[in-house]
Amino acid sequence: MRAAFFDRDGIINIDHGYTYKIEDFTFCEGIFELMHTFEEKGYTLFIVTNQSGIGRGYYTKQNFEILTSWMLEEFTKNGIQIQQVYFCPHAPEENCSCRKPQIGMFEQALSEFEIDMQNSWMIGDKPSDIQAGKNAGITNTVFVNTLTCKDAKYNVKSLLDIINLI
Repeated sequence: MRAAFFDRDGIINIDHGYTYKIEDFTFCEGIFELMHTFEEKGYTLFIVTNQSGIGRGYYTKQNFEILTSWMLEEFTKNGIQIQQVYFCPHAPEENCSCRKPQIGMFEQALSEFEIDMQNSWMIGDKPSDIQAGKNAGITNTVFVNTLTCKDAKYNVKSLLDIINLI
């Protein structure tokens, strides 16, 4: 299967810093249209997200799971099926194998699904998202930011710009 991997904070929702409450969660403009387009083109959707707020004690794994359940429900209401959400709960100094740019979350996805990484996509707003995608063998990496990332295959300013690339 071909997959589209999405970072959460900054791609799916506006990054307010350590978002874990439903009332603080705002979907980014264009995310529903973009995910619909990927689904229409036959891609399976995944979320890969660093959640160091758990490891730093800012919020709990349960807080994250409550927000994630609500978010997935919102996607379902909009006709979007997210196959799986993978997250890294560790603080950066823990040097785990799952925190992007490491590829632990992608390896977990590969162990559970037959994914054609070369024909998949990684969409992120931080260089570590792009590097993780590249490290996992994904060639279609998209950096969504007003800045540019030299390692990304594509640099765009908005999520809707990606639709023309797929």
